[in-house]
Amino acid sequence: MTQAINTGGPALPVTSENFRNSQSNTGMTLRDHFAAKAMQAEVSEGIPSNREFQDAAAIFSYQMADAMLRAREAA
Repeated sequence: MTQAINTGGPALPVTSENFRNSQSNTGMTLRDHFAAKAMQAEVSEGIPSNREFQDAAAIFSYQMADAMLRAREAA
């Protein structure tokens, strides 16, 4: 059985109190948000057009996001 991925919940949730018709608008997950930040740092100097490198950078970004979520739970 595959273990569920901890997404950390919504990164920037929107409640109906501050956004009209937001019943299901929870935005991206915290895991996606962390991965995007890790990717931004990883490619800030530029990214080669090599698909193998791009795939490795994306995987690394999610590994970093997972580490941040684990650290968040441990704190």
